[in-house]
Amino acid sequence: MDSIIVTGNGPLKGKISITGAKNACLALMPVTLLTDEPVTLTNAPILSDIKTADALLSSLGTEVTFLNGGRVLVLSSHNLNSSHADYDIVRKMRASNLVLGPLLARTGEAVVSLPGGCAIGARPMDLHIGALESLGASIELKDGYLHAKSKGRLKAGTFTMRMASVGATENFIMAATLANGTSILKNAAKEPEIVDLVKCLRSMGAQIQGEGSSRIEIQGVESLSGTTHPVVVDRIELGTYMIAPAIAGGEVDLIGGKKELLGKFWGCLQRAGLDISETSDGIKARKVDDLIKPVNVKTEVYPGFATDLQAQFMALMCLADGTSHLEETLFENRFMHAPELMRMGAKIEVQGGIAKVQGVSRLKGAPVMATDLRASVSLILAGLAADGETKVARVYHLDRGYENLVGKLSDVGANIKRISD
Repeated sequence: MDSIIVTGNGPLKGKISITGAKNACLALMPVTLLTDEPVTLTNAPILSDIKTADALLSSLGTEVTFLNGGRVLVLSSHNLNSSHADYDIVRKMRASNLVLGPLLARTGEAVVSLPGGCAIGARPMDLHIGALESLGASIELKDGYLHAKSKGRLKAGTFTMRMASVGATENFIMAATLANGTSILKNAAKEPEIVDLVKCLRSMGAQIQGEGSSRIEIQGVESLSGTTHPVVVDRIELGTYMIAPAIAGGEVDLIGGKKELLGKFWGCLQRAGLDISETSDGIKARKVDDLIKPVNVKTEVYPGFATDLQAQFMALMCLADGTSHLEETLFENRFMHAPELMRMGAKIEVQGGIAKVQGVSRLKGAPVMATDLRASVSLILAGLAADGETKVARVYHLDRGYENLVGKLSDVGANIKRISD
């Protein structure tokens, strides 16, 4: 099993290109199930989760071709031969549940295992079920599988989500594109990945209004055509690499980065003391003050502070000049990185959904263990500013969401390497 070794090496300087968003690509790939024409995705990230989605779609009869080293995906579902998403694949990744709506809309049935992914708390499927039932589907849980059916074409419906779930929003939108009539989703998620999905569907002939707002209206059509669509850049990768110079010092240009993708995170970094600005080709992040200022954050749905950047921001606050409070409102059990940061000398107290972080002047390198995708990168960020060597074990988590992280950080001056234990 691989580990990553990071040694504090002073300020960073250089350019990092931001890749296509994993969470956007994982929602875009199932779009192929809605049409028998080819769907081509450009700017795709090269990640293990994309390979898992490939395996899942291939098991349903989709032909998936990787071009340009994996940067371009061509998907064709003209010969679907199954509507059964097996546990052995679905358990590896939560986004596997995004085949539920498209399969139901295209074939009238779907059997999908309850999903897996990072162990960061219960992420119930009831919103997905309720959303699809509002379109006329009947769904029951048997032996760990959701068995979904519709009598003929799905029918238009209106559904109000009790919380703005990204996945349930995506499932509802995809299913409703082929439903009979006008469907309305209230309290919809507003994330950039939703907007990107709608852009793709619209280019295929879908009639959708309201993406990026809490109310989305979909006028169902008889069929969708193929398309070519560029995957939006990854706002979580972008935010992660913006924190790197804030922790280690220096100046980094994030090529392809866009301010509007970051929501409240932008202002939080500014309050912490990072000088950030938009440039002609992305975003420049520069540390101008030796002191990191403490900032209180509360995770929220977009455009609030992203839960997927909470662990990385905690690593930064470990070095702040004062005390900060980080409140996690979206997932329980998402402070598993705190004990590992404490092994490096951080002072953190966790009570329920709130972490109190008392900044220290220095962190010390130590052997630590990654517990999930975002936790793993927070430990690497902490290692950039630590005295001595930090060895991060179980970095397979990292491969699910960060393409070539070691190479990208090395290119801006980090002392980092990956080893096989």
